[in-house]
Amino acid sequence: MTRRNSFPLTAAAKALAAVFYLLLIAKAAGAQTLSVLPVNIFLSAGQKATSLTVTNQGTIETAIQIRVYGWGQKDNEDQLTATDEVVLSPPLVRIAPGSAQVVRLILRHLPEGHEATYRILLDQIPPPAEAGIVHVVLRLSIPIFAQPAIRAFPDVQFHLERDGGKIYLVGINAGLIHESIRDIVLATSDGRKLKPDTSVSPYVLSGSTRRWLITAQDSQPLTSETLQLTARADAGAIDQQVRFVTAK
Repeated sequence: MTRRNSFPLTAAAKALAAVFYLLLIAKAAGAQTLSVLPVNIFLSAGQKATSLTVTNQGTIETAIQIRVYGWGQKDNEDQLTATDEVVLSPPLVRIAPGSAQVVRLILRHLPEGHEATYRILLDQIPPPAEAGIVHVVLRLSIPIFAQPAIRAFPDVQFHLERDGGKIYLVGINAGLIHESIRDIVLATSDGRKLKPDTSVSPYVLSGSTRRWLITAQDSQPLTSETLQLTARADAGAIDQQVRFVTAK
């Protein structure tokens, strides 16, 4: 059962890398670093349990709180909703220097018709205040993708829209699982390159729509209603023509 209590996913929570090294406590005497693996959690069809490992690579003990939320998309924004569909253990831990903590995750119910998506928020709990020392507290967000029992694929269809004098690339995912779209480039017939706003999350969840604001290298107007789209997706390279349609 999911409780309605949604809020936008912050830009800091969207940062992902091959391995997360987080500077959690900055002080004159040194700093504390955490690494978290994996950075994306995939549950295959029928799989209800998995785990992640948080390692304290610093020299100071740290405390963290771990919570899980349902993850959806609305109005081109990621939304997190309080949920009890995933059980986390332990949700609150202290990790000694040089030690690691395994966090276990269990789905209460397996997804059926389409992929279920969640996000883990890992928050550092700030230590007691100390005179003359600034403690930097950060948050880490990790996506969870739980595959449905049926065989499923993404199906993202692209088009272009003009809205308020701006140009957007629009991707609509009619598939049953998410797709990740990166390295987007649009090319005009005369060879000009147009690139998207890179702050937009690359994920397009099942049944969701994602819009990327497109900017040109110069102020010349577009004379063609068709552009060439190239990008990189989880399902493979994208290389296709996209056309302008009237925004709804």
